[in-house]
Amino acid sequence: MALPTAAKTSMLLGRCVPCLKQNASKFKIKRLELDTNLLMYFGKEEFVYAHDPNKICKTGDIVLIEQLPTKMTRLITHAVKKVVYPMGDITDPVTGKKVVAGKYRDFVDSVNKVYGEKEGAFKYDKAPPRGWQEDKKDFTHVQTYIKYHDSGKDDPYAV
Repeated sequence: MALPTAAKTSMLLGRCVPCLKQNASKFKIKRLELDTNLLMYFGKEEFVYAHDPNKICKTGDIVLIEQLPTKMTRLITHAVKKVVYPMGDITDPVTGKKVVAGKYRDFVDSVNKVYGEKEGAFKYDKAPPRGWQEDKKDFTHVQTYIKYHDSGKDDPYAV
């Protein structure tokens, strides 16, 4: 049986997805797989669990993960090295400018000045920093659980 391609690679770049495991985070890794019949590459997603005891990763972070020399458990095969882009807020590594959907933010602003800005357009310079809604509307850092019956108590984190 062949190993999945993510298991063979020593360092990976992945997006953190919600996970209920203790001391671990789940990552979605996008790989390109060659179709030998069409001779074209197609995107394939793999999921990898990485050891994250300090819970430095939040859902949406783009993180660099490293393969462990030996498996910790059957599922946990990697360890979190560092958070590259917090909350998916991507910065171009060459120019250092913020990027939105493949375009620089300052380019989008200059186009809006020329053609006029929409009323409901998002203003990045006036927006609060990402993650400010933690404990208000964002409860991704809190462990959720499935509510099987109504006990009469208020369960704020029950799904």
